[in-house]
Amino acid sequence: MRQKIVAGNWKMHKNAEETEDLLNELIDQLPHDVEAHIVVAPTFTNLASAVEHLEFTNIEVAAQNMHQSESGAYTGEISADMLRSIGVHLVILGHSERRAYFHETDSLLAYKVDTALKNYMKVIFCFGEELKDRQSGNHFNIVENQLRDGLFHIAKEAWANIILAYEPVWAIGTGETASPEQAQEMHLFIRETIRKSFGSDVAEDVSILYGGSVKPDNAREIFSQPDVDGGLIGGAALKAADFAAIVAAID
Repeated sequence: MRQKIVAGNWKMHKNAEETEDLLNELIDQLPHDVEAHIVVAPTFTNLASAVEHLEFTNIEVAAQNMHQSESGAYTGEISADMLRSIGVHLVILGHSERRAYFHETDSLLAYKVDTALKNYMKVIFCFGEELKDRQSGNHFNIVENQLRDGLFHIAKEAWANIILAYEPVWAIGTGETASPEQAQEMHLFIRETIRKSFGSDVAEDVSILYGGSVKPDNAREIFSQPDVDGGLIGGAALKAADFAAIVAAID
């Protein structure tokens, strides 16, 4: 049975002191009676302290990215082994900002996925269409291609370590949000696409998160859709009260 998940992507926000403050607020304010798995992804510089700070809580720490190579002369980069050595076993790959600003391609992301899995890490794999794709009616093709090119090379059993995050790029940081019906339509399409290649057991077990301007006032309606298993939260994850309210919206 697939897991409900709410993950907060902090992006390039919060210094060391601010990270500690926000973690303390989350510990105090997050509901304890929900079955959702809760994840936070601080910046690289604050990952180790976050792992230590959250050791005796039900909140997992994820990295926002990692390099595809095991090691080497890659100044400024972070390897899977480095993440695991500080207790981080979950990584976000393919976020739309990485794709747009750092030109990460599906083939590069496939390489990163392989490296993560080889190093016994779980992956939150992000994908989604831009506004022009939605307007042209090409959004299903874009999403299917990103899925196939980035993930469909992995073995069937490896899907147990994959979490999907559908993020309509036109709804990130714009104030726009896909309607619950639009989110459900795409999530069902994603699940059916996986079913055709890997079978019903994989399709039904994989968690598919929605990532696109989820807020306390729309989270419950989005999360109530049958194929939406939670959210990858951006801006609202930086305010403890908002993130706690979103977590509480998971049934």
